[in-house]
Amino acid sequence: MGFDVFNGDADGLTALVQWRLAHPQATTLVTGVKRDIALLKQVPTDTEQVTVLDISMSKNQEPLATLLASGAHVFYADHHQSGPIPDSPLLDAHIHTRANTCTALIIDKLLGGQYREWALVGAYGDNLDRTANALARQSGIGEHTRARLEQLGHYLNYNSYGASLDDLIIPPAVLYRHLCGFSTPDAFMRAYPDMVMELANAYQHDRERAQTLSPELSDENAQVYLLPDTAWARRISGMLGNQLANRHPDRAHAVLTPMPGGEWMVSIRAPLNRPTGAAQLAEQFITGGGRAAAAGINALPSASLSAFTDAFMTHFSAHAD
Repeated sequence: MGFDVFNGDADGLTALVQWRLAHPQATTLVTGVKRDIALLKQVPTDTEQVTVLDISMSKNQEPLATLLASGAHVFYADHHQSGPIPDSPLLDAHIHTRANTCTALIIDKLLGGQYREWALVGAYGDNLDRTANALARQSGIGEHTRARLEQLGHYLNYNSYGASLDDLIIPPAVLYRHLCGFSTPDAFMRAYPDMVMELANAYQHDRERAQTLSPELSDENAQVYLLPDTAWARRISGMLGNQLANRHPDRAHAVLTPMPGGEWMVSIRAPLNRPTGAAQLAEQFITGGGRAAAAGINALPSASLSAFTDAFMTHFSAHAD
């Protein structure tokens, strides 16, 4: 049996839904909360086939090399910084790091748009609204359908944020098992209206609480938000970053959420009108990474909080012109 290894956010979920609709196979799922990306180490070395979607290759270099050395065939699609891509006939890698793409769109292209609506759900979840809107128009998708796809993308992405699975409304592996049987998002939403409503209600409730927050630091180029130490704050942290980016497209945003171990989880959004620099900043810190437009730090020590906020405000002020 093969393994499907994927990010638990909207992009990872919908990338795998598309791939398995096109290539049905019984597999073991390996996933987790959005920031749990060092996942390949969970795959046994005697595995014959591994599909990896929407997790950074640079954070999984050692287990990837081990799997390839043991003879595993690995299909790998992602849009984050990869580091060196192994030169192996056993690796089928599709890595594209442009700011206007995501893994669901990479899979969509490989499949010739066969499950386009699922790809749009992933793109909306990854806050690629401009790209998704253009692709929806190009595909002849009506406004009402497009709006439903956008909402579902937001719900799925919102559900992926947390310190552990206990913070989430629905575990990503459970969500995938419900999503994967349907060729369109609308078919899923008709079959499981209670599940969609549970996510929608939780999302709206947490959004309303987040709207009462004020930035800790702010200027015309950048803002920093420090969230409270609660499960709802951990859940809404990533989507709050997206909402702030959409509301102020010329400003960078950092949303910092305290974690149970005493560190901070950091979400970084570059300005939508200048979608670069997020990964460059995040990678200055040990557990940081991501892509040019959006990146994060999984565990920022409290002792480094001031260093990060200073670096963030300086970095995006320097890149404002």
